[in-house]
Amino acid sequence: MRLYVQGMRCLRASAPRAVQLPRSSILLRTACAARTYSSACPTGTPGSVTIRDQTIKTDPQWFNVPDNVLDATTRKLHLLKDHPVSITRQIIQANFPEPTFKYHNEFSPVVSTAQNFDSLGFPANHPGRALSDTYYLNSETLLRTHTSAHQADTFRANQSAGYLVSADVYRRDAIDRSHYPVFHQMEGAMSWDRTKVSNGDVAAAVWKDFEKLPVHGVKVDDPNPPMHPETNPLQDAHHTAAEAEAIGAHLKRSLENMVVDIFSRAKATAIKDDPNFVDEPLQMRWVEAYFPFTSPSWELEVYYAGDWLEVLGCGVVKQDIYINAGVPNQLGWAFGIGIDRIAMLLFKIPDIRLFWSKDKRFLSQFEGVTDNLDNLKRFVPFSKYPPCPKDVSFWLSSTTAAGGNTRGTFHENDVMEIVRNVAGDVVEDVRLIDEFTHPKTGRKSMAYRIVYRSLERTLTNDEAVAFHEDVRKALVKELGVELR
Repeated sequence: MRLYVQGMRCLRASAPRAVQLPRSSILLRTACAARTYSSACPTGTPGSVTIRDQTIKTDPQWFNVPDNVLDATTRKLHLLKDHPVSITRQIIQANFPEPTFKYHNEFSPVVSTAQNFDSLGFPANHPGRALSDTYYLNSETLLRTHTSAHQADTFRANQSAGYLVSADVYRRDAIDRSHYPVFHQMEGAMSWDRTKVSNGDVAAAVWKDFEKLPVHGVKVDDPNPPMHPETNPLQDAHHTAAEAEAIGAHLKRSLENMVVDIFSRAKATAIKDDPNFVDEPLQMRWVEAYFPFTSPSWELEVYYAGDWLEVLGCGVVKQDIYINAGVPNQLGWAFGIGIDRIAMLLFKIPDIRLFWSKDKRFLSQFEGVTDNLDNLKRFVPFSKYPPCPKDVSFWLSSTTAAGGNTRGTFHENDVMEIVRNVAGDVVEDVRLIDEFTHPKTGRKSMAYRIVYRSLERTLTNDEAVAFHEDVRKALVKELGVELR
């Protein structure tokens, strides 16, 4: 389930993000759009890309996927033994056992716009469709932005009452320690069929299943009613209030149990490895939310280590999704959770770039954990290498404007993408530090601070200067800005 809240991520700490990015404008078409790529090698068939043995024709008017993102499609970190992302997937997965839940971990990242947006009821003008947010191969094909892209197809297959989809997902976004253009999500759903439950009474069947769920005993604050006509409406054309209330209760108890398991493991590891860790009782709270494909909808937040953390989003599945999938008699719930953010918490990993490192000093720390999930190991940092901050400021072209909605409009995600393309994982953080509009000419100036820091060795100032000069040149070439 894709969460369109606080920077479109599944976990939010109370600290502010480095850059708050507007969501309303379309990607400036850049010179890189006409290049040809293959995820397997630097060269490929002209006009096409090959991703996991699937060859897709590209459209230079839409194609905006850089080499580093295409290369990431081969990694499958969520399936790599003893990798923190894979370990976290297994822990979450264990809370939704087979055969009630069927696991899907191998879906291709290449999906259609219909799968990623239309099947879930996203409006045609939804900002998530913009090239500033999404990696497109052509006008009808993209790299999935969320695991919900497989929801309708999985409902249509109708192989089990519940399912879990774990996968790598792709989004153009900010650069900082908690954001990366590729990350991992888990989508889960549970359905009941009106034609198969006793007397067609779905509410009674759901409550019967609810009674089988474990009781966790952790304090949960849930002050809102099961539904609200204005802020969290019932799908009254399809569901009774009794059905929605039962499904919501089953959903919340199921997810609370999963979250208690995760944070209990995190706490046990912290107590074992950190003598200064303060053991506080776990607290959870439910908050009303909005998602295009569920109603009512909620987010679950957890108070942990002094902060409220947004852990996941969920809700009662929009009935139109079931109807369009050819299973109109089914109804149920769905949730989405960000695996990387949970892994960062579980293993105390401070920088999301580390997940993509092939350095043995990182990977060897988690050897053997897959075979013993009760023996989690906190990450032990390497020596802290010094940062190399560099600033760049520029005037926007007179033919572009920040935050607009037309082709050729400047978007801050374009800056992030250019910096990543030039310097890769050597970039730790990019943040807007100043913006200014000239009172006479109306021209807009923007200034960014780029922090260069390698995770694996000391980066010399000369190396940082070389990267930065290449970034400056790329900004001029691809965005048409005037450097200050």
